[in-house]
Amino acid sequence: MAYKEPAPIKDKENPFESMMSRFNIAAEVLGLDDETYEVLKSPARQVIVNLPVTMDDGRVKVFEGFRVVHSNILGPSKGGIRYDKGVFLDEVKALAAWMTWKCAVVDIPYGGAKGGIVCDPSTMSAGEIERLTRAYTVALIDTFGPDQDIPAPDMGTGPREMAWLMDEYSKTKGMTVNSVVTGKPLVLGGSLGRVEATGRGVMVSAMAAMEVLGMDPTQSTAAVQGFGNVGSWAAKLLAERGVKILGVSDVSGAYWNDNGINIEEAIAYKNAHNGRLEGFLGAEPISNEELLTSKVDVLVPAAVEDVITAHNAHLIQAKLIVEGANGPTSANADTIINEKGIMVVPDILANSGGVTVSYFEWVQNRLGYKWSLDMVTERSDRIMTEAFNKVYATSQKFNVPMRIAAYIVAIDKVAQTYKFRGGF
Repeated sequence: MAYKEPAPIKDKENPFESMMSRFNIAAEVLGLDDETYEVLKSPARQVIVNLPVTMDDGRVKVFEGFRVVHSNILGPSKGGIRYDKGVFLDEVKALAAWMTWKCAVVDIPYGGAKGGIVCDPSTMSAGEIERLTRAYTVALIDTFGPDQDIPAPDMGTGPREMAWLMDEYSKTKGMTVNSVVTGKPLVLGGSLGRVEATGRGVMVSAMAAMEVLGMDPTQSTAAVQGFGNVGSWAAKLLAERGVKILGVSDVSGAYWNDNGINIEEAIAYKNAHNGRLEGFLGAEPISNEELLTSKVDVLVPAAVEDVITAHNAHLIQAKLIVEGANGPTSANADTIINEKGIMVVPDILANSGGVTVSYFEWVQNRLGYKWSLDMVTERSDRIMTEAFNKVYATSQKFNVPMRIAAYIVAIDKVAQTYKFRGGF
């Protein structure tokens, strides 16, 4: 499972505008010149395709697909593909830009990209999804490539779809090109550690933040909003380090236990019940809003965008927010959160463990050699810790929140690279 981010809702911010509001603050702190500002804010390429697909009943249905390459200044662009009926261009543009900043923050030689198809995969057969995936691959055959643009799974996609994409791309090249995509099944060149990578990065970021805040993990509590791949792994790994997880939530609702939730039992229950916690007896049902505003030390929003807004930010009681999802805090909530003195480890840092291990997968594919799980884990933990330390030092240097500091680190790296390459 990947992030579940919704279609635009009228009282929620435009995701691209939300991203740009943070970008603008960081650019002003850096004193970014006009030329570099214009280049970095604008997507390098936006592709819209129409995909005719023969459905199981014989009719032909046309799906709309997108691929946005935000930047290739640091290297080939990298980013997931989501299948969801709420996909829209501004969301894809925002996610592509976030990928640029994520890669720059963790010092990976990638630019950012994102893709999506407007569809409801829950209503489609495996055959229909396969034909859709292959049609999308062919339509974007001149965009994709191991040295150009490297897709990955996102909401509504997974290793199965990446295997189909790799196969279709390989057919057009007359050879197996497993480095064209990451998030593949292990037998096709996927990397050990990729499944838990994003959740593990959230845990590493949380541990680093708790250290600078003087918080003892064994005496701390947490709530995890979202119990998909990212949230469940983050909860599991935090619990292993002594953090008591009092609350979790998924699409079926939120669940709370004052004595702490047994995360292993919750994961086992979810896996046995169609990926849902509904009916789990190890905790009492509460509302999602109660979970977000509960009295815990650490809050991990790991599900959807814009769950912390100007409407509820003043009610947040956590000392630390570690963003496992993309864009869970709207820009209009930033000032309130900052005034309350809450440290936020932003999404472009906290959830970049996924792209870090995706990079490892690509490197292994290019080398034709597999790394051990211990090697993947050790290297990803080191990269995440170093990235946190750099962002924290930047926040102290410029006296800005961690979110703006992360943007400063990322924008500065891309801007310097752009200038060294000579610009236009």
